[in-house]
Amino acid sequence: MPSPKPTSKAPAKAEPVTATLLISCRDQRGIVAEVSNYIYRNSGNIVHADQHSDEEQGLFLQRIEWEMNGFGVPREGIAASFEPLAEKFGMSWRLRFSDMRPRVALLVSNQGHCLYDLIARAQMGEYKADFPVVISNHPTFKAAAESFGAEFHCLPVTPGTKAKQEEQIIRLIESKKIDLVVLARYMQILSRGFVERYPERIINIHHSFLPAFVGAKPYQQAHERGVKLIGATAHYATADLDQGPIIEQEVARVTHRDTVSDLVRKGRDLEKVTLARAVSLHLGNRVLVYGNKTVVFD
Repeated sequence: MPSPKPTSKAPAKAEPVTATLLISCRDQRGIVAEVSNYIYRNSGNIVHADQHSDEEQGLFLQRIEWEMNGFGVPREGIAASFEPLAEKFGMSWRLRFSDMRPRVALLVSNQGHCLYDLIARAQMGEYKADFPVVISNHPTFKAAAESFGAEFHCLPVTPGTKAKQEEQIIRLIESKKIDLVVLARYMQILSRGFVERYPERIINIHHSFLPAFVGAKPYQQAHERGVKLIGATAHYATADLDQGPIIEQEVARVTHRDTVSDLVRKGRDLEKVTLARAVSLHLGNRVLVYGNKTVVFD
């Protein structure tokens, strides 16, 4: 019986490149129609569109995505061609393309669960992004970072060297052309000047006991109070500690049978999932910040 002929595997079909506009402005008539018409006039095919009106603040927020194949304006000319429409409605807006690969810096201290989770997801291709550098105030995760192919920089910090250490981090962020900083359980409070240098470009994760259970042992306090829910919150970092615009949250039920160790373990699981979702939403251009709130177009 003749052997079957080998078959060649067809090359994977490349995903079409899309453009995404994130828009916010005063709510008024005609915005959806005119933005859609701009894309239609230029032979664009809209693949996703979502919007939200905040009636209390009188704001309109929109995410609209279309295919670049066949679009009548080259990508380098879209900003200029869209600007007259943006001025007409007084829009704040930003434009992103799906083939762009943002560069992400991970900051971590001595708890590695979020770092390992993000590295694994990146290696599996969940993120269309590059992770060129891991920065820590401890040497603990040097091998993990380097096995992933990222540079590892250990920058110890004391109260007396905090300003100098932040300057070193800033130099790394700038030299590596970093687009997003992820605080993957980085247990240092960043200065106002540092945070304000990168608005809406720093994502933090923390447990959701704050402000009810402040201090070094929140899970111990939660256990002593007999809580029934624990949670995690991912948000953009601002000068107000843990008070920035929330991107993602998750909760889990606990009972009287759970020990403090159980709460810690469940809390870490929540932190990993919540931070991973927040990073994915940001990298997917699905988050619009207004005031101290977000609209998440998921």
